[in-house]
Parts: sequence; C-alpha cells; structure tokens
Amino acid sequence: MLLEFPVVLKKLDTMTDDEFFAFCRANDPMEFERDKNGNIIIVSPTGSKTGLRNITLGGELYAWNKYHDLGYAFDSSTGFNLPNGATRSPDAAWIVKERWEAIPEEQQEKFAPICPDFVIELRSASDDLKYLQNKMEEFRENNCRLGWLIDRKEQNVHIYRPDQPVETVQSFDSMLSGEDVLPGFTFDLRLLNR
Repeated sequence: MLLEFPVVLKKLDTMTDDEFFAFCRANDPMEFERDKNGNIIIVSPTGSKTGLRNITLGGELYAWNKYHDLGYAFDSSTGFNLPNGATRSPDAAWIVKERWEAIPEEQQEKFAPICPDFVIELRSASDDLKYLQNKMEEFRENNCRLGWLIDRKEQNVHIYRPDQPVETVQSFDSMLSGEDVLPGFTFDLRLLNR
C-alpha cells in the first residue's frame, strides 16, 4: 500500500526544543519535523530526481548569496524552531546576516530559534500538496518574508508574502524574483526541467 501523506506521530508528551533536538540526533539518520501542536512528522528522503532539483535550487541561492554576502543560505536538512513552537525544515532557506549573527553560536548548532526570511519547498511526485501549502502558511504566519512552493506536478508556483493572498504563477517558463527580500536574485524555472 502506497502512503501519499506524511506519517505523523501524535504527541504523547510535550518535548522541549532541546529534547526534540536530542530525539532527532538519537534517531539519526531519520529526519523529523514537529508541528505547532507538538506532533512529530517523519520526513522521508527525496527521490533522486527531486534531489537533483533541490541542489539546483540551493546552488543558485548559494551562488547569489556568495556574490552579494547579505545573509546565509541553508539546505534541506536544516531545522528551524519557529516562534509558534514548530520545528520545520524547508528545502532551501535564507536568513538576513544580522538576524542570523544575533543568535548565540550554541543555539546555531541546534535548531536555531528563528524563522527564515526566505524559504523554498519543491513538491516531489509523491508529496501531498495540502500538507506543503499548510507548511508554507506556517512559515508565513511566523514572519517569513517570501516563500516559493514550486509544484512540478501541476507546473506552477505558489508565492507566499506577508499579509497578501497567495500568488500562483502558471508557467514553468517563468523567472522567479527574490523581490526586495533577495535583491537581484532570480531563478529560471526551466532549470528544474532536467
């Protein structure tokens, strides 16, 4: 039987951020997220094609950031403790330099207590769209300034901004803009057609 939704372990007891970090380390190499209600979500590895596309997205973000030096880029295995109590791992993320550097190094070594300024989620063939949309809403509700939910299955992109309706770009021949969050950053969606 093929499951097309995430496996959720209902919380039995509330874990502190440190306890959840220790739980994740003790169960390495499995990957987990935690929603705002304390439920633990098992995150599966991506398929190879999705991994190729994720590294393309992350590589473009990293290259832009290396040139502009305005912040820090993070990969899909990075967990962030959001203000609402959730611990989430986007496929790619970016944080303004001043915000990241204000976090004590000890906290940077764990799941940093911060919501990224920019996040990307790339929907793989087996990902549940509603689950990813809810995750993107959670980032937005926790003050993420720009988010892209790239849906290769439906060939569109949902763009999340604070206090605005979600914008949907219907063409996979488009260039996405980092807007004022990532000045000068653009991403050509055709790079994901490999």
